Amino acid sequence: MTRDVEKAKKFYGNTVGWTYKTMPMENGTYWVAKMGNDIVGGLFPLPSPQFDGVTEGWMSYLAVDNVDARVKKAQSLGAQLMRPMFDVPGVGRIAIVREPGGAGIGWMTPANS
Repeated sequence: MTRDVEKAKKFYGNTVGWTYKTMPMENGTYWVAKMGNDIVGGLFPLPSPQFDGVTEGWMSYLAVDNVDARVKKAQSLGAQLMRPMFDVPGVGRIAIVREPGGAGIGWMTPANS
């Protein structure tokens, strides 16, 4: 997650050799990071105001069996969605959750599940 995508792309491209492929999203672009033909990560922009106060950093994702049901349960226990859930073709259904302690985490039901 970064506020300056071009700076991050340049840094990781020059230090670890990543190349990038754009993936259009509902509200912007996600950059898939690759080493050769392998997907190794991605860069997610932090636009304002919905991500104000979120620091730049790496976000972990947990694979879950049914992201919609898991988010509903998490919300009943005090978690909040940081943005609406969304589908990424060929990747899966994703939710970005803020758990009750304040940590952000991605939950995803992979497309092949």
